[in-house]
Amino acid sequence: MTDAPRANVVVDRRAGGIATITLDRAQKLNALDGDTLRELRTVLDGLAAEPDVRVLLITGGGEKAFSAGADIAAMAAMAPAEGHAYAELGHAVMAAVEAFPVPVVGVLNGVALGGGLELALACDLLIASSRARLGQPEINLGLIPGFGGTQRLVRRIGLTRARELIYLGQAISADDALRMGLVTRVVQPETLPAEAQGLAEELARKPPLALRQAKRATAVAAETDTATGCRYEVEAFAVTFASDDRVEGLRAFLDKRSPGWRGR
Repeated sequence: MTDAPRANVVVDRRAGGIATITLDRAQKLNALDGDTLRELRTVLDGLAAEPDVRVLLITGGGEKAFSAGADIAAMAAMAPAEGHAYAELGHAVMAAVEAFPVPVVGVLNGVALGGGLELALACDLLIASSRARLGQPEINLGLIPGFGGTQRLVRRIGLTRARELIYLGQAISADDALRMGLVTRVVQPETLPAEAQGLAEELARKPPLALRQAKRATAVAAETDTATGCRYEVEAFAVTFASDDRVEGLRAFLDKRSPGWRGR
């Protein structure tokens, strides 16, 4: 089922708990202007409150771009205070993607540059077309990444590689992004929709409560020391151990049958 499209964002829901958000500004290479960011935040908040959503895909409309980044024409007309507010809005949206309760898969059908790469970095997993190119070119405009790129890129690929991409402002190929751990998978452009759907279906078949706890625990790992993270893991493990799904999963394994997850 596809929601009535907003001006810049389309939401599609499919059987099995898979939802897709499509940035629908192909004529602008899905640039993230203020209206698009606000629409995206509203959609994310709505989907996060839906208990039947098990996996979220985010992609771009058209064949050229996941998102070419922040809207440069809009930024050129901004006063400094407006630029500050724009960055805060971008950060709020990326935080909502990162905090989304179930796995978020970024489907990079084309370029992911600037704010577009920052949106991708907020996703849990990234599957990219072999034609995709990724980068943080803000330095070439006298700027730096403003939607979390200086933080999430370092966490994703390490300080030295992140600095090289940010300092030089050069775009890299999908294959290079795969080699440095920036994306999860690279596939041929014509198979990208099917591959993304297959990955989403595989994730949706996993026990939803355990998957949510796995997302929370691994997010903690990126933010804290090992001892604190391990203490959190014990509590998250205890949540799953007390669930009906744990009982079902163990029984199904012993009975040599497929489990029937209930999400509780």
